[in-house]
Amino acid sequence: MGACLALSSLASCASCLCGSAPCLLSSCCPSTYNSTMSRLAFSFMLLLGTLVSVIMILPGMEENLKKIPGFCMGGTTIPGIENKVNCDIIVGYKSVYRMCFAMACFFFLFSIIMIRVRSSKDPRAAIQNGFWFFKFLVLVGITVGAFFIPDGTFNTVWYYFGMVGSFIFILIQLILLVDFAHSWNQSWVENAENGNRKCWFAALVSFTFVHYALAFTAVVLFYVYYTKPDDCTEHKVFISLNFIFCIIVSIVAILPKVQEVQPTSGLLQASLISLYTMYVTWSAMSNNPNRQCNPSLLSLVQPVSPTPPPGPAPGTPKVQWWDAQGIVGLIIFLFCTLYASIRSSNNAQVNRLMQTEEGEGLTASHEATKGEDGVHRAMDNEEDGVTYSYSFFHFSLLLASLYIMMTLTNWYMPNANYQVMESTMPAVWVKISSSWLGLALYLWTLVAPLVLPDRDFS
Repeated sequence: MGACLALSSLASCASCLCGSAPCLLSSCCPSTYNSTMSRLAFSFMLLLGTLVSVIMILPGMEENLKKIPGFCMGGTTIPGIENKVNCDIIVGYKSVYRMCFAMACFFFLFSIIMIRVRSSKDPRAAIQNGFWFFKFLVLVGITVGAFFIPDGTFNTVWYYFGMVGSFIFILIQLILLVDFAHSWNQSWVENAENGNRKCWFAALVSFTFVHYALAFTAVVLFYVYYTKPDDCTEHKVFISLNFIFCIIVSIVAILPKVQEVQPTSGLLQASLISLYTMYVTWSAMSNNPNRQCNPSLLSLVQPVSPTPPPGPAPGTPKVQWWDAQGIVGLIIFLFCTLYASIRSSNNAQVNRLMQTEEGEGLTASHEATKGEDGVHRAMDNEEDGVTYSYSFFHFSLLLASLYIMMTLTNWYMPNANYQVMESTMPAVWVKISSSWLGLALYLWTLVAPLVLPDRDFS
């Protein structure tokens, strides 16, 4: 219903933009927007930037990117600017960094502008919910400028910004998955109480079993492929600790005292979190530069050939950016981005963490009203209070930009002379520590009402 209402509001806004000049310079029909439409529109801009980044990193795009003045060696030059980036290897990495830098700057700008917006009566709310054509122009302008940033230390510095931002966004993804699992569990339990009880509970048990089965299978495969009897100590520790932690949170989720204060808590949520934790563990181990412990490390990233093959010398190797864990990460990213745009949660702890306290704005009528012309129009549902923090939403999209940047480039960074890509241990520790902190956050959502009984967690 929310998505349909958002589309109807977008259609009304489009008709407004196609009208007169005064209407174009207005806040894009402020009486016909709602919070979901705005979130979807900004998320669409993020996904559009992600699509452009994917296209830039596809094989065969090197020749086109060489045409950008001063972008890489062997391409068009700019007087006074010396570029040392290898077009055949680093150009995909560099283009994704520039595109995601532009998106991060765009969302950072809006995050600053929207600080402490309380309702749609604030003049800045008109900027949040309108002027989409001009916003698009601003994003395009920042993107064009980003492609002319000299290399210098930019790539290295922005790599570490990307690691920190991705660390935080991995936690946000986990919080969204917790919220999704809570909503999923609550919905099916209600259906079971109002309908075919055996059928719905069988479905809950089935999905829970599948999640745990996949997580346990992942643990076994990790031990087989990512460890050696006399090596890979770090991987053995990572796999064992996360396996133990997942067992702990699963047990806590079904403790009688936890069930008393958290009626919606159950194994469905714990199983989904366990599966996500195993994905993050896999992603972390896939960045280990030790080839003996990382069978998924691409040989083309840092080609090493002790004995050159006979015959003509091979050409410059191309970097293959896509691998299995990167594709899975992209799918999870797309799901979380869409869910964050349309979510309407009744989980108080998740709402506090995500800065989406459900107040009067959300409970206001979402139903369309019929005007004098007989056309149904969406009502402004944020006159009394916003349904989400505008500033935090943009900050989340900023972090999402950094996360997609690191995911598309497999968390690789160029070596000192910008000739080959290297996987680094800092990326491993960032991912694995985010999995630990994420499990701690989930555990806190379970035990918080017990630890702080005087606080209202309903």
